[in-house]
Amino acid sequence: MTEAPFTRRDLNWHPPALAPDYRSSRLRSPQQKLLHYAPTVTEMAGPVFGQEMPGPLDHDLLVNYARNGRTAQGARILVHGRLQDADGRPLAGKLIEIWQANAGGRYRHKADGYTAPLDPDFGGCGRCITDSEGRYSFRTVQPGPYPWPNGGNDWRPAHIHFSVFGDGFAQRLITQMYFEGDPHISLCPIVQAVPSQAAVDRLIARLDMARTVPMDIRAWRFDIVLRGRDATMFENQREGL
Repeated sequence: MTEAPFTRRDLNWHPPALAPDYRSSRLRSPQQKLLHYAPTVTEMAGPVFGQEMPGPLDHDLLVNYARNGRTAQGARILVHGRLQDADGRPLAGKLIEIWQANAGGRYRHKADGYTAPLDPDFGGCGRCITDSEGRYSFRTVQPGPYPWPNGGNDWRPAHIHFSVFGDGFAQRLITQMYFEGDPHISLCPIVQAVPSQAAVDRLIARLDMARTVPMDIRAWRFDIVLRGRDATMFENQREGL
């Protein structure tokens, strides 16, 4: 069998390290040329998962942190999609992790100072492993937008963070998923740092009425493509992953 050619990631598809309207990038962006070093055997072949495999409720953020008989508060949604390579082949057995704010726009983190209340029944994180067709799915709540101290009155669009692990410890890609129709997308300095509108579109989940559960839960589809012309934009791509 002939192997498919390796498709390099187009670095021009991703935002520059320095985006002046995104204030934090002025302090965090590298001032010198990036260095490349060959990964070690441990980094490429080391363990990906922790001490335990994902549990039966890890993919269900509605109940995986909730008290007995309770559920997370907010609009109930299903987020699903397919993990695939540049040639459209499914990537099975890969660990996908997500984390997000609650329905009020607040993270369960001690450094989050937003005044929106915490939900005692929502932890804000989950994980699953893609099936034989590269498919994944999470039940969760629609995250809320939240203000952030960038330009005085900037708000992050509602979003969910995704982390995709490969076959080795150092193989990890991180991105964010936004929701179709959110007016904050076009106003967000972080999103607008992405140089291509086509790349921004790859970060937006589409409403999927075919997977919606009537009278219960709306569904959003977000496919993740690792490389090629239709690749998803990843935040840590300049680390060489």
